[in-house]
Amino acid sequence: MIKIENLSKSYGDKQVLNTIDLKFKKGKVYGIVGENGAGKTTLFRCISGLENYKGNISYDSNNLKDHLGLLLTEPFFFSKITGKEYIQLLANSRQIKLSNIEDKNIFDLPLKQYASTYSTGMKKKLALTAILLQKNDVFILDEPFNGVDIQSNLIITDIIKKLKELQKTVIISSHIFSTLADTCDEIFLMKNGEIVKKVEQIDFNKLESEMKEFSIENRIDKLELK
Repeated sequence: MIKIENLSKSYGDKQVLNTIDLKFKKGKVYGIVGENGAGKTTLFRCISGLENYKGNISYDSNNLKDHLGLLLTEPFFFSKITGKEYIQLLANSRQIKLSNIEDKNIFDLPLKQYASTYSTGMKKKLALTAILLQKNDVFILDEPFNGVDIQSNLIITDIIKKLKELQKTVIISSHIFSTLADTCDEIFLMKNGEIVKKVEQIDFNKLESEMKEFSIENRIDKLELK
């Protein structure tokens, strides 16, 4: 289990996260939703150890970073590394021996091509493949469906369901609410760096309606369209 207590993060005078308390259990899929700037990515970066923060993040094992696969919204790739070399690099970082990488290329990526030349969706699929092959216990997926084709979205959804079956901990952010409703056990709503609501599956439709009313209908009314 991952336990987050009084997590806060500031950049200068700007408070990005404010006293967040969360628990993430094994075998569960959690969604984090909120408008741009709500603090979702910063929260993920803190959990992953990429940011300094105030508060406490604990994990059943000693070092969460050694068990965590992070999929960033825009994964970074060295300019002269092929898709196959990237997968091998991430496997080496976990001391995982891989054979027949081509057979594990479920997204049919051009693995001999430089990853930096991939499209946005291809980069995301490559990064996801690499962290899956690391055999991690925790997965943080920041907008995994964004910029990815429909067929791949279906595959990613099934991957998340399989990770849950394998008792992994999965934390996802997405602007596509339906993808979260299909996979998540609980969804947390973030606003201005705080968790303002926790919703379980039975109330997902209600949360979606509330979000639409708040973020869409009221804004459109301000245009006074006629």
